[in-house]
Amino acid sequence: MAKARQILFIQGGGMGTHDHWDNKLVASLCGALGDGTEVRYPRLPCEDDPSFARWSPAIRREMAGLDDGAVVVAHSVGGTILVNALAEEPPEGELGAIVLIGAPFVGEGGWPGDEFVLPKDLGARLPPGVPVHVFHGLVDETAPPWHAELYAQAIPQALMHRLPGRNHQLNNDLSPVAEAIGPDRPRPVRPDRPD
Repeated sequence: MAKARQILFIQGGGMGTHDHWDNKLVASLCGALGDGTEVRYPRLPCEDDPSFARWSPAIRREMAGLDDGAVVVAHSVGGTILVNALAEEPPEGELGAIVLIGAPFVGEGGWPGDEFVLPKDLGARLPPGVPVHVFHGLVDETAPPWHAELYAQAIPQALMHRLPGRNHQLNNDLSPVAEAIGPDRPRPVRPDRPD
């Protein structure tokens, strides 16, 4: 029997986000992916005051427990912190995909950064060969749509998904994400590693 494909969902920041906001995204993703997928949704520390210093180690611990081919999906500031952590130090295992949802860009043209600024060559610093998907609602008032354009410049290999009529939470409908990463999607395999 084949192992379930693992998805690690990293929450966004803000008081009550884990239990009252992003849990709806996780439920939508689980429903759209159906059976055969294991979705992990850890509670990150101090969600009302997210920081790279607190969240990055927690995210790394969660990634260390994933099987090769797992997909990391991150919402809002969780996506910003995830992608910076991956650029600083890739995980030990092989990722199947990196998915950012409504992630604010921290750096030139985006939000100011107290702890870090995303580099202009962000894409070159991410794990090689791993598909990157950037989903952004075109009526997102939290991280306006031009943040997606900044990601497109910094990660030229990213597949951009600009969704008309969708807000910061993508209207709590992650079916487009499930379609992009679903079980029928091929999993990247490095030539020097067996399946």
